[in-house]
Amino acid sequence: MSKRRQERMSVEIKKVLSQIIQDNIKDPRLDFSTISVTRVDVTNDLSHAKVNISVLGDDAKQDETMKVLQKAKGYLRSELAKEIQLRYAPELEFRLDKSIEHGIKIASLLEELRESESNKGDF
Repeated sequence: MSKRRQERMSVEIKKVLSQIIQDNIKDPRLDFSTISVTRVDVTNDLSHAKVNISVLGDDAKQDETMKVLQKAKGYLRSELAKEIQLRYAPELEFRLDKSIEHGIKIASLLEELRESESNKGDF
């Protein structure tokens, strides 16, 4: 399979999964404002997809969200197959992605450094 098709499928799966999670899952344990699909890696034969999910919040909230998504994996896979019109939907594997959380932490540390440098110049 061509690398280009694999990349296109990856982007399409990411877009469709984000939409399905946002619109179709009605679980009250999920806070949709803190969940985002950051990346999808698809194998060459499109049989497996590794879905990186970013969840803002504490560890308990992240664990709970990942459990809910694991439980809804079959539903998400079937909805994905309907939306993209694939003969065989890829097997989904959810992974917790902490890159956004890490980026926010670094940005806040840089802001603190900037503020402390500007306060030193005032004296």
